[in-house]
Amino acid sequence: MGEEIFAKERQFHDQWASTIDIDGINVKDYFEACTAPENRFILRHLGDVRGKKLLDLGCGAGENSVYFAKRGALCVASDYSPGMVEVAMQLAEANGVKIEGRTMNAIALDCPDNTFDIVYAANLLHHLPNPHAAIKEMHRVLKPGGKACFWDPLKHNPIINVYRRIATSVRTEDETPLDINIVNFVESQFAKTTYDTFWLATLWIFLQFYLIEKVDPNKERYWKKIIIEQARLQPQYRRLEKLDLILKQLPLMKRFAWNLAVVAMK
Repeated sequence: MGEEIFAKERQFHDQWASTIDIDGINVKDYFEACTAPENRFILRHLGDVRGKKLLDLGCGAGENSVYFAKRGALCVASDYSPGMVEVAMQLAEANGVKIEGRTMNAIALDCPDNTFDIVYAANLLHHLPNPHAAIKEMHRVLKPGGKACFWDPLKHNPIINVYRRIATSVRTEDETPLDINIVNFVESQFAKTTYDTFWLATLWIFLQFYLIEKVDPNKERYWKKIIIEQARLQPQYRRLEKLDLILKQLPLMKRFAWNLAVVAMK
């Protein structure tokens, strides 16, 4: 069953890779835009990456590897999709940085123990049949004191679950958003774990895309649109983000956010 899921994921992402225009990718926005709170959180807890060996797990189009390479990290961009690894290499060349590209399975990494200072994974774990195995692999390949950081969608929010049922063309059928209790598993594996969740009231922007702007969720990926159009969305997002900070103080509300971000030290 796992091999079948991996094969479908590879096919889906190879096809997606063939449509990506690297000239339209502004790498900086994926980490510094107001609408990238997950990565802004990770950056705060990651610290200086200069000279650090970093594994970008599930690298996709390579935005993450290129961003960290620009900040001085020694990056290995890995993905189960050879097409995505190729796009990542092209993006690195276009941005004037060097990265290493490798095709690897996140739950069976072809790397020795204690290899990396940082393992970073964006929107990866929910694509895997066994995310716990990937977390164990992150721990294994990290050096002592190294940091694993990832962000992924959670399964608890009803608005996002409706979106998932509608946006079938831009998702794979085997995707399984995470239960927030995966944090407990991370804490059991690592010496220190910090996490937060994002997008509660701010999810109004998704409703706005669908109900007011009539954006077809099968033709535009909303999670890309929020980055690409961050300048337009910033005033509205900032107001809603203040409400999110209040909501997250209420019992159990964190679990109803769209995304979870985690930074864990070995």
